Amino acid sequence: MWLLLKNVIFTVLAPGTVVGLLPWRILVWTGGDAIPAVGWLQVLAVVPAVTAVGIYVWCVYDFMVVGRGTPAPVDPPQELVVRGLYRVTRNPLYVAVFCMIAAEAMFFASAWLLLYAAAMGIVFQSFVVLYEEPTLRRLFGSAYADYTTSVPRWFW
Repeated sequence: MWLLLKNVIFTVLAPGTVVGLLPWRILVWTGGDAIPAVGWLQVLAVVPAVTAVGIYVWCVYDFMVVGRGTPAPVDPPQELVVRGLYRVTRNPLYVAVFCMIAAEAMFFASAWLLLYAAAMGIVFQSFVVLYEEPTLRRLFGSAYADYTTSVPRWFW
């Protein structure tokens, strides 16, 4: 139960801020915070949003069950998670967050949110390369090194 609570707290604080609070502040600041009339773009935005939620829930489940930890850098998993979506990309949680921001940009037809999504992509890449990968190499040694040779950082 404690592990579930830690994952919920992480979700509210980290992805919740990145996909909830910050996009909302950007929309308020740019005057685009009103819910738009439903059109084809809003309907289409459901696809990446639902995909993002599915990816996120699946990955957090794998972190709890397989890794016995959280995605939080301050509370990393005890075991290297290499199943599920982690067989396709080493960073599916970042993909989920990026998809959700893209869905919000589509839903609100906001170029500002699209720019924010691009900026977050740069932040994610930098964080993964400069902090996360070196940390995982230290924590999991050759298991992580082998994993990096068979699974791409993103999709390429």
